Amino acid sequence: MSVFDGLGVDHVGLAVADLTRSVELFAEHYGFGVYARSAGPSAEGVRAVAVGRHGIRLVLTEGGTADHPAAAYTERHGDGVCDIALSTPDAAAAFTEAVRRGARPVSGPVERDGVVTAAIAAFGDVVHTFVQRPQAVDATVLPGLDAVPGAAGEPVPAGAPETGLSTIDHFAVCLEAGQLIPTVEFYRTVLDFEMVFTERIVVGGQAMDSMVVQSRSGEVTLTLIEPDPSREPGQIDQFIKSHGGAGIQHIAFATDDIVREVGRLGASGIGFLNTPGAYYDLVPERLELLRHSVDELRALGILVDQDQDGQLLQIFTRSVHPRGTLFFEVIERLGARTFGSGNIKALYTAVELEQTRNGAAR
Repeated sequence: MSVFDGLGVDHVGLAVADLTRSVELFAEHYGFGVYARSAGPSAEGVRAVAVGRHGIRLVLTEGGTADHPAAAYTERHGDGVCDIALSTPDAAAAFTEAVRRGARPVSGPVERDGVVTAAIAAFGDVVHTFVQRPQAVDATVLPGLDAVPGAAGEPVPAGAPETGLSTIDHFAVCLEAGQLIPTVEFYRTVLDFEMVFTERIVVGGQAMDSMVVQSRSGEVTLTLIEPDPSREPGQIDQFIKSHGGAGIQHIAFATDDIVREVGRLGASGIGFLNTPGAYYDLVPERLELLRHSVDELRALGILVDQDQDGQLLQIFTRSVHPRGTLFFEVIERLGARTFGSGNIKALYTAVELEQTRNGAAR
């Protein structure tokens, strides 16, 4: 038995510069319910709101003073994920063991409102807060936040839009060149994660290396990516430059019907990345769809990939981040366990085909 056997994603902490605008994005456009909030600004002016639905819980924090961690984070990186909080049966034991194994402590165990928390450093300016609740304490309760009336239990208040976004599938993490192996080893040796997938992706003159680590419970998955500095600079290099170091590029939200969800999100004002039409012309040559049709995918810009276990469908939102460094993914898994890396190559081929067609048309 390991003290890290029961790790799950408790919630995701985001540091934001404008709390009102951020709550509007998730509540009005993604359809997440507001289920808890701080009673008012603290003495330091800090405000926080928790939004979510089903297994997705996001805690948005606006720092009131320049030396507050949330304000310091947004000053360095802009809005972004500053905390992947991990649920655990014993926060103090998890913290003590992680530090014994080499993790840098951020804050020691503290009990408040029946909840025990403790935090360690992860990568870049991201931390992991261990969260322990007694069985009698609701899974949405967090110290310092008051529950919104009518939103107890599952954060789905009456009147909120329907949504099939259910859980967090994975986090995509961009790392500086040379940090992939050390970061993988941190998760393996400190938190008992397992490396479940590795791949080198080469597209044109660019290349990146990716390794996926997963908690023993299978409930926390990080796709870790670093650029190859010997090749042409690409999107990972751009993220590192714009973000100011390592960080989370996107969060993938899982759904059981991506066509329905993307249609709903698009109607609510969420923008998605465009996919060239040639991509869909090539789909029948790549695979036989298990669900949905090529026309449905084409109409919405949804990508499809497959591995030995099945297929996955995915799409990425347009970033509304001023630096373009944070966006989201919607993903539906039909057995597939990988992360759509085949789509990168398929998109590259499609873009080349589209360019060839446009050139011929001229």
